[in-house]
Amino acid sequence: MTASDRPAETAAPKDSRALFSARTLGIELTWRELIPVLCFFLLLTVAATFTDAFFTERNIGNLLRQIVANGLISLGMLIVILTGGIDLSVGSVVALGGVLFAGVADRLGIPAALAAAVTAGTLAGLINGTIISRFRLQPFIVTLATMGIIRGVVFIYTESPLSPRHESFRDLGAALVGPVSMGLLIMLACYLAASFFLNRTATGRATVAIGGNVEAVRLAGVNVPRTITIAYGLSGMLSALAGAILVSRLGIAQPSLGAAYELDAIAACVIGGAVLGGGSGSVLGTLFGVFTLGIINNLMNLLGVKSFYQELVKGAVIILAVLLVARGRKS
Repeated sequence: MTASDRPAETAAPKDSRALFSARTLGIELTWRELIPVLCFFLLLTVAATFTDAFFTERNIGNLLRQIVANGLISLGMLIVILTGGIDLSVGSVVALGGVLFAGVADRLGIPAALAAAVTAGTLAGLINGTIISRFRLQPFIVTLATMGIIRGVVFIYTESPLSPRHESFRDLGAALVGPVSMGLLIMLACYLAASFFLNRTATGRATVAIGGNVEAVRLAGVNVPRTITIAYGLSGMLSALAGAILVSRLGIAQPSLGAAYELDAIAACVIGGAVLGGGSGSVLGTLFGVFTLGIINNLMNLLGVKSFYQELVKGAVIILAVLLVARGRKS
């Protein structure tokens, strides 16, 4: 959904570039939202052409488990990007949530450990948002600084890997609910909740509107610093949750966990049609961006592509996505 300069309380106008109306599919897709969908299905076609292993039950299961962490981080990053900001600390918050979850799981049990991890991540995000909004500092600089600070805190907490012995520790990331993992269900539930938040609540609509025209939103009576702080708090919460699910799937928590994860999260948002200047992006587009990036990684691993070539391909895909989105906006 794109933003406009309307007050946060008003309904969003219809996008004149919508390609499919609610009359046919129950949703509206603009060019920005259609591009990642087309890329997703194009990649599926490529995968089916180049390798028979891609559509095996085992590989699809692995793919759906592997995208969960980046899916949650990217969702939080999208909310921040909509305000016109950026959060470079998400990788460090992933490590914070992961090592804290693993570190206290044996003593407190899984529910309390998860609550502690998510609370710590939320507090880290709220600190980011408070500094950025109250002192009007550049998000890039603030989150670059807190990225190092939080990573340092993680290494102070533990310099060695943590491997809890709690019998239910692996359930959060590896347990199956029917044919799908619990982690994937949690991720999809978060996407539904985020869609409701951004489209159906005053704070969510204000989050989108701030990236479009912050002064118009301020004049409309919206508490801009509070809204920005909430956006960063949600980013921290989702990143910490991603860390907890990731270490649960792996069975071990490394203090170096999450390094450079912010790059994949930004890439997924951009592939999904988000504009880094703020005010434009969608939950649906980001979801398809996450799947697209996951398929690219998975397919190149199946084909035995070396890691440095994988980075080259991902960079090219990001540039292509930006060009397609820009072209769609002008058409």
